[in-house]
Amino acid sequence: MFDTVLVANRGEIAVRVVRTLRALGVRSVAVFSDADADARHVREADTAVRIGPAAATESYLRVDRLLEAAARTGAQAVHPGYGFLAENAGFARACEAAGLVFIGPPADAIALMGDKIRAKETVAAAGVPVVPGGRDPDLTEAARALGAPVLLKPSAGGGGKGMRLVRDLAVLAEEIAAARREARASFGDDTLLVERWVDRPRHIEIQVLADGHGGVVHLGERECSLQRRHQKIVEEAPSVLLDEATRAAMGEAAVQAARSCGYRGAGTVEFIVPGSDPSSYWFMEMNTRLQVEHPVTELVTGLDLVEWQLRVAAGEPLGFTQDEVRLTGHAVEARLCAEDPARGFLPSGGTVLRLREPEGDGVRTDSGLSEGTEVGSLYDPMLAKVIGYGPDRETALRRLRAALAGTVTLGVRTNAGFLRRLLAHPAVVAGELDTGLVEREVDGLVAGDVPEEVYEAAAAVRLEALRPKGEGWTDPFSVPSGWRLGGTPRPPSFPLRVGDPVEHTPRGTHTVTDETVSVTLDGVRHTFRRAGDWLGRDGDAWQVRDHDPVGAALSRAGRAGADSLTAPMPGTVTVVKVAVGDEVSAGQSLLVVEAMKMEHLISAPHAGTVTELDVAPGTTVAMDQVLAVVAPADAPADAPAHPPADAPVPAPVPEEK
Repeated sequence: MFDTVLVANRGEIAVRVVRTLRALGVRSVAVFSDADADARHVREADTAVRIGPAAATESYLRVDRLLEAAARTGAQAVHPGYGFLAENAGFARACEAAGLVFIGPPADAIALMGDKIRAKETVAAAGVPVVPGGRDPDLTEAARALGAPVLLKPSAGGGGKGMRLVRDLAVLAEEIAAARREARASFGDDTLLVERWVDRPRHIEIQVLADGHGGVVHLGERECSLQRRHQKIVEEAPSVLLDEATRAAMGEAAVQAARSCGYRGAGTVEFIVPGSDPSSYWFMEMNTRLQVEHPVTELVTGLDLVEWQLRVAAGEPLGFTQDEVRLTGHAVEARLCAEDPARGFLPSGGTVLRLREPEGDGVRTDSGLSEGTEVGSLYDPMLAKVIGYGPDRETALRRLRAALAGTVTLGVRTNAGFLRRLLAHPAVVAGELDTGLVEREVDGLVAGDVPEEVYEAAAAVRLEALRPKGEGWTDPFSVPSGWRLGGTPRPPSFPLRVGDPVEHTPRGTHTVTDETVSVTLDGVRHTFRRAGDWLGRDGDAWQVRDHDPVGAALSRAGRAGADSLTAPMPGTVTVVKVAVGDEVSAGQSLLVVEAMKMEHLISAPHAGTVTELDVAPGTTVAMDQVLAVVAPADAPADAPAHPPADAPVPAPVPEEK
C-alpha cells in the first residue's frame, strides 16, 4: 500500500477520498486554488498545496502543477476523483512518466472508452449489444436514416453536457451546431455521434471492479433514471426493474465490456433499457472512473470502492469472486446542488451561513461544505450527496426524505426541497421510473407561493430585534408594542420581499433564538432555522429581504421606456452578439452567460434598440447585475434608460399618526 496519495480534486469527492485514506493510515495531500484556500477538503487532508488562481484552467486542470505538488510532498500515487482530469488519458500518462501511480484504469482504456464511437465498436465486437446510431462525418445522413427522435451526443464527453434530443429533423442542423459548440467548450472536441432515442427509457448502470491479475467482477446495478436535462439527480441500488436473470446477464455484459478494453480499477458500464422490456438493453458508454453515485453500491455490498481502487492500484488482486458478491438492502442517493428550482434551476451562489447535514441510522452524507464556504460560479454546482439506506426500498426512501427535510444550507439556494418532493411522488414511490419523469412532473415539484408563516417568521425576527435589550428602566416609546398616544394601538408592520413585496403585520406568537424562530398561527406551530435574512424548513429556504418601496418606485420610474436585461445567475459572459445602437427583434439572442458549466441565453424582451451594453466576453457578473438595456421600438427617442442624477425622488406616503 502507498504511504502518501495526492488527491487531484476538490469538494465532496476530495473529502470522501481523504476519509478512506485516513482509515487506511495513508497520508493524504490535498490541492487547492485560491478560491478554495479554506475549503473543507483542504482542512481535512494531512497536508495541502496551492496550485493556482481560482479558474480551474489555471489550477485543477494544470497537470504540471499537480505533478509538482506530488513531487514536493513525496506522494507515490494520485487519485483523480471524478470530473476535472479523472478521465483524461494524457493526465494518466503524465503521472506514469513522473513515476506516480495513477489510481484508475490504464491510459489506453481511458482513451478508448472516452471515445464513444470507438467504445461502441469495441464492446460490440465483444458481443455487447449497442444502441443503433451513427457518427461524424455522416451525422446528418445517419440521423435521417434513424428517423426522429434522435439523440446527439459528444463523442469525447459525458454527464449530459452537449447532448441534444431532436424530435423534429427540420431543426437538426441548428441542434448539431449547438451541440458542437457546447462539446467544444466542455471537452475541447466537437465530434458528435447520433443514437436512436428510446421514449421513456430507463438508465441502468453496472459497477465493475478489475484487478491487474485478470480478475473482473460486477457489483450489481444502479438505477439512474431520475434525471433533469440529462443529468442524474437521484440514483438507487438495486433497481426495481431487474430480476435476477436480467441482472446476471447485464452484469456479464459489463464484465465483457471491461475485459474488451483491458480495464483495471473501478468503472461503470451504462445501459439504456426500455421500461417495457428489461431484457432488451443496449450499451451506452463506460465511465472510466469512480462515479458520483458510488455510495449506493457501497451500502448494498458493504465494500469501500475507494479502498479497492487503492488496493488494485497498489497491485493487489481482488479478494473475492463474483459468487461472493452479495447485495443486501436498498440505498437511494440524492444530489444536493447549488441551484434555484423556483428560477428554472439556474445555478445559485453565496456564503453558507448556517449548515446542518443529516446523520443517524441509515443516513450517509458525503459533503464538501462547512459554514463559511463561499459557493461561486467557477466549479460544478454539486455540493453534497445525501444517501438513505434500509432493509428495503420503502425504508430507504423514507429515511432519505427525512434526511433532506433536515438538511440546512442557509445562504445558498439548493434543490433539497425539490428532491424531497420528488422522492414522495407516487411514480417514484412505486418504482415506475424513466428518464423523462422529472421533466414531465417538474412544475408540481417546485415550491409554489411563499407560505404566510415564512413572512410571519421573518417579521418575528425583525420585531424581536426592535425590543430593548438589557435590564433596568425601559422607555415605553422604544418598545415595539404598537402603542400610540391617544390612539388605538397599531401593531408594527414590516415591508418584506421574497418575490413580490408584501406588508406583513405579525398576528401570532413567536419564539426567536440565534438559530431558530418558531411562530404559531391559527394553533399551528411552525419552526424555521435562521441565519441573517434566510429562513429554512423541510429542505426549502427563503431569503426574506426588507422591501424599500421608495427605491422600488425610483427604479420603476428610471426604467420607463426601456427594459434592463439582468444576469439570471452569477457567472461569466461568454458571448456578446450585439453592440450599442443595434436594432433587435423580440426574442433575438443577445448574450450568453455561463455558470457552473451551464449556458444561459439572454434574449431581447421586445423589438427595439440596444441603448446600453455594460459587459464584454469574459466579464464576471453577479446575479441580477444589469447586462444591457433595450429600448422598445415605440419608446420616445429621448426616453432615459436610467433616471438622471437630478431626477425628483417620489415622496413617501406618510404613515397615519
